[in-house]
Amino acid sequence: MNKDKAQKIIDANQDIYNQIAEKYASVRNEPWEELDFLFGKFLRSGDKVLDLGCGNGRFYDSFMKNGVFYTGIDNSENLLKIAQKNHSEAEFILASALNLPFNDEEFDAVYGIAILHHIPSDKMRQIFMEEAIRVTKKDGYLVLTVWDLQEKQEEGKKKFNIFDLFNQRIDKNDVFIPWYGAKDCYFHSFTMETFKRLVEDSGLIIIERGEILVGRKPYRNLYIVAKKK
Repeated sequence: MNKDKAQKIIDANQDIYNQIAEKYASVRNEPWEELDFLFGKFLRSGDKVLDLGCGNGRFYDSFMKNGVFYTGIDNSENLLKIAQKNHSEAEFILASALNLPFNDEEFDAVYGIAILHHIPSDKMRQIFMEEAIRVTKKDGYLVLTVWDLQEKQEEGKKKFNIFDLFNQRIDKNDVFIPWYGAKDCYFHSFTMETFKRLVEDSGLIIIERGEILVGRKPYRNLYIVAKKK
């Protein structure tokens, strides 16, 4: 892994989300109903829950319908300001998912909705998993979703020449997508097999996985629900 390149990608994505925070929040201000089962099925009243990459807090109400104690983290200061404005009673923390400011086994469930595909390199994705697992209680749930970007990946192969590939991508499954008027934003294109392998290699037990179709187009999302041993 080129650690400097990976960190530059993370910093660039952080800058992008800070730049587009208002526009992004105005468009993505409601939860996806298609994901509702991920909350109602795997949460119990009184659970302490961590929302990784919470952004503008769009899923806050989905969590709270289940009577949980909620904490959201994100590395975009501007998105968190919007989240706090919309949900003044909630706890939102500016932090990196790669270095969580929490004690071991602090949460009954940890959710990472549409965040893992923003983490560059196998090594950093492993660190993400290690941190998420560390703060999850034994027998607690980890609920993860990623976008199915294989179509975008194929488009990207046509867009980038060999020099672009060398300079921008860390591996062949990376794509850069224009994002709400900002410069290209980094995404990693998972298949269910690579997604599953990451979760299983982290020592988790997968109890449910599948595909979720979201929106009018619709957009394909992959999800995995796993349990900590």
